[in-house]
Amino acid sequence: MSYIDNILFVIILAAGFGYFAMNIKKLWRNIKLGRSINRFDNPSARWNNMAMIALGQSKMVRRPVSGALHIIVYVGFVIINIELLEIIIDGIFGTHRIFSFMGGFYNFLISFFEVLALGVIVAVVTFWIRRNVIKLWRFAHGDLKGWPKSDANIILYFETVLMVLFLAMNAADFHLQTIGAEHFTKAGAFPVSGLISPLFSGMSEGTVMIIERAAWWLHICGILAFMNYLYFSKHLHILLAFPNTYFARLDPKGKFENLDSVTAEVKLMMDPNADPFAAQPAPAEGEEPAKFGASDVQDLNWVQLLNAYTCTECGRCTSSCPANLTGKKLSPRKIMMDTRDRLEEVGKNIDKNKGTFVDDGKSLLNDYITPEELWACTTCNGCVEACPVNIDPLSIIMDMRRFLVMEQSAAPKELNGMMTNIENNGAPWQYSQMDRLNWREEL
Repeated sequence: MSYIDNILFVIILAAGFGYFAMNIKKLWRNIKLGRSINRFDNPSARWNNMAMIALGQSKMVRRPVSGALHIIVYVGFVIINIELLEIIIDGIFGTHRIFSFMGGFYNFLISFFEVLALGVIVAVVTFWIRRNVIKLWRFAHGDLKGWPKSDANIILYFETVLMVLFLAMNAADFHLQTIGAEHFTKAGAFPVSGLISPLFSGMSEGTVMIIERAAWWLHICGILAFMNYLYFSKHLHILLAFPNTYFARLDPKGKFENLDSVTAEVKLMMDPNADPFAAQPAPAEGEEPAKFGASDVQDLNWVQLLNAYTCTECGRCTSSCPANLTGKKLSPRKIMMDTRDRLEEVGKNIDKNKGTFVDDGKSLLNDYITPEELWACTTCNGCVEACPVNIDPLSIIMDMRRFLVMEQSAAPKELNGMMTNIENNGAPWQYSQMDRLNWREEL
């Protein structure tokens, strides 16, 4: 008995999972470049968030058509890949449908997988039509040109081909079972592929075996290729939606986070017992002063970087953004895509320089995201509310605004005037406190 195909299968399997593990390690390294932040509080609320939003798809169905189609693809792809376990065992040990001993339950599983596979194909074709024929506004938006648009279509082609290969493999298998081919014991129920199997009626047994084996090999290799493509694709959200929803902010959306350093300074100013002339503690040797806000990805916290990798590029945030809808340059989706692109650039820089980041003269601010985009934001939280996986573009916008105001004094003229008035007059208006009640004289 030849074991060449089993050895080849193990090599391909090890290479596929090994490359995937290497990229996941790199992904985690890049996320850890962000600042530390505690998102491990209130675990019960976080588990509930993950169960309802990531697993239960509760925010997806707010748009019923795309929500229902996404659930079909999501459930179908996850459940059908349960069969991957059987394929792996069969490939390693040279068995055929190793779980067929489960009898009626196995037949139910295979038939259920096939119905789901057909549903996935229908849903994916519908998604393709929405993107490329109907051209819905959020899919034809300017920030989806080039690679992002191609990536979305590649994913749809991948999913279609994998489902077709799954059904073709089962159809050939069913035909070989029917004619009593050696090694193909009767197992499984095939409500969809059974309709395809008559296509093999005029073919020799050897030809059908070649088709079945080719579909089997292409299916498992396609799954491994798809798994490794995830790192380079927006479809990384398949894996990251779960941790992203778990670590999402639990505070009310209108609550902004204060900088600890500023809070401490204010408390010192309000403390009647504090010495206003006391020297501040000297920083440790070699320690850089803390930066106010963020100008590059290393200044963001690790949850914000996780958000960037989780972005599905669906455009729900941008289609809910009043600034974008009124012609402003801001697109929350672009904010997340730019953050991820810059983070990937920093990661490649680290890889190139043997684990150390070497200043490349670039930053997230200005090279990727312009001040015009940042100041267009109305801080309405519409993008945060719309995101189906709880991504928070607003937090990145606010951190970058902080940098512009507190580090570069580069706020818009109107905002600078307001802040000057508050500092001098205790109010946003250009009137001294002594003149505030002058309006009474006009009554």
